Amino acid sequence: MDISGRSGEMQVFSAVIDAGSLSGAARLLGLTPSAISRIVARTEQRLGTRLLLRTTRALTLTPEGEAYLRAARRILADLQEVEEAITDQGVPRGRLRVSAALGHGRLSVVPLVAAFSARYPQVTVDLTLSDEVVDILGGQADVAVRFGPLPDSSLSARQIGSTGQVIVASADYLARCGTPQQPHDLARHNCLRFNFRRAAPDWPFRVGGDELSLKVAGNIECSSGEALAQFARLGAGIARIGRFSVNDDLASGRLLALLEAFNPGDQEPIHAVFVGGPAMPARVRVFVDFLVAHHQAGQWCQPLCAAPTAG
Repeated sequence: MDISGRSGEMQVFSAVIDAGSLSGAARLLGLTPSAISRIVARTEQRLGTRLLLRTTRALTLTPEGEAYLRAARRILADLQEVEEAITDQGVPRGRLRVSAALGHGRLSVVPLVAAFSARYPQVTVDLTLSDEVVDILGGQADVAVRFGPLPDSSLSARQIGSTGQVIVASADYLARCGTPQQPHDLARHNCLRFNFRRAAPDWPFRVGGDELSLKVAGNIECSSGEALAQFARLGAGIARIGRFSVNDDLASGRLLALLEAFNPGDQEPIHAVFVGGPAMPARVRVFVDFLVAHHQAGQWCQPLCAAPTAG
C-alpha cells in the first residue's frame, strides 16, 4: 500500500488501533512491524506530541492520540467517499452506521431502513438498536436518532418528528391499587420511571390552566420505554412514556390512559444527529433526507421538514 503523505500516516495509525498492536497492523497492511513503528514515530515527531503509550502488554491512546484518531478516521472516510463518488458518478454507497433507541427503532426506524435499502441497494445499513447514547464524533455511528432536547455540540441535526407522552397502567394494577383521579393521587402509587440522566425527575401536568410538576416515586427504574411499557402491562405500576410505544396497547385495552384531562400536551422532539459539513458522505445525506421525508408511524408522529441546524 501507499503510505506516503499524511493520509498514509493516518491509515497506519488507524490500523494500529484497530489491530491493537504494531504487529497486527503490519499484518493488515502488508508491512513489517518496524516500518509501522517508524511511521507512528514519524507522525508523533511531526506533531510534537505522544499519540500512543506503548508497553510490552498494551497500547494506550493519549488524549492527543484520541483526538488524532477521530479526525483521521473522518478524513479517511471523506477521502473514500470522494473517490467513490467520482468512480461511481455520485451514487450513494458504502457502510452507513445508524443508531436508534430500542422501542422507537423497532417500531419506526426498522421499516424505514427496509424502504431505504430498497431504494439505495449499494448502501449497507449497519443498524444498532440500543438506549445507550453513542459517540458520533468518536466514530461509533454515522447517524443517530435521538429523543428530547439536544446538548450543544459541533454535530448537525435535523428534526424528523415529535411524540407526545401518556400515563398508562393495566386494568389489573388499577383493580388492585385504585385509579388516580387527580395528579396528586400518584403519591400513593408505584410509578415506573426512566433511569437515564436526561430524563426529567418530575411528571408535568396542566391543572386549571397552570403548569404543575410533581415528583413521583416507585421501585422500578429502566432505560427503555419499551421495557417500561411491558412492566405496566404486567401490572407492576404506572408509567409515563411516549405514546408511540403504547398505541397498540391502548387500542387493545392492555393498557389504559390515565389523567388525560391533565395532560400538558408536551411534545418530545425527535432528531437525526450526524457530522455535517460540505464533506458529508452522500450515503449520510440521502439517509437523513429520507428520514425527514418519510418518518411517521400512525398518529403518534408528526413528520417535519426542518432545515439543517447546528446541534
